[in-house]
Amino acid sequence: MTKTERPLHIYLRKETLPTAFCPGCGLGIVSGCFLRAVQELGFEDLRNFVFCCGIGCTAWIPSPYYKADTLHVTHGRAIPVALGVKVFRPELRIVVFGGDGDLASIGLNHLIQAARRNLEITVIMANNMVYGMTGGQLAPTTPYGARTTTTPYGNIECPIDIAELLTSAGASYVARWTTAHPIQLKESIMKAIKTDGFAFIEAVSQCPTNYGRRVGFESPVEMLKWFKDNSVEKERKTKEGKIVVGEFVERQRPGFAGMMHDRKRSSVGSET
Repeated sequence: MTKTERPLHIYLRKETLPTAFCPGCGLGIVSGCFLRAVQELGFEDLRNFVFCCGIGCTAWIPSPYYKADTLHVTHGRAIPVALGVKVFRPELRIVVFGGDGDLASIGLNHLIQAARRNLEITVIMANNMVYGMTGGQLAPTTPYGARTTTTPYGNIECPIDIAELLTSAGASYVARWTTAHPIQLKESIMKAIKTDGFAFIEAVSQCPTNYGRRVGFESPVEMLKWFKDNSVEKERKTKEGKIVVGEFVERQRPGFAGMMHDRKRSSVGSET
């Protein structure tokens, strides 16, 4: 076995398995893509990572399953906690896991400001288009016309495009894939981890329990097929009603924590 072929279970706490995710949930795919990215990047363990997560199904990906330091905080507040850790310990790799309800709703302003500041963290948002943990209520990412527990006659609101928003806000790297694109998702996560700036990955993920069955899907497999058949690359002209996938931006600019420490060192030097 080569260095990059180490088994994925070495990154997991054995006593916490199996997971609590619903059958057919896409979060296992998202987690697997992340761990394969870590594996292929050559990390022997997760000791140099810190994971921050709020409240929701996606928050369970690192906490309690990863054999690593994790901070499981209040709903929508993972980003400011991640900022504090990164500023205090800039040498660590900070990864935030959150759902669309956690990051794109109550935590949206934190997310935008982190992209604007170009905070050197990686954010992975599993977008299942609904509040999955609390009963299937309308989320900011719910597609127009979709039925949820709070929109039984169909959603009349326009869903927010988080990837485009964070691209405009100033993120260094932004990509969107679905759980039907595991290879592309893994490769984008590898890029995000290596990015010296704010990196955001949106993983459109199936929730058969609180979304799929309400909009007419009979199985998780059917949802995955729908993801694949209805995804279009960002460069395509016809995008109406489709899931736009691909890399939205990849650029270099100074990171927030790095600039803060540079200013501190220069200030101390000038005083002496």
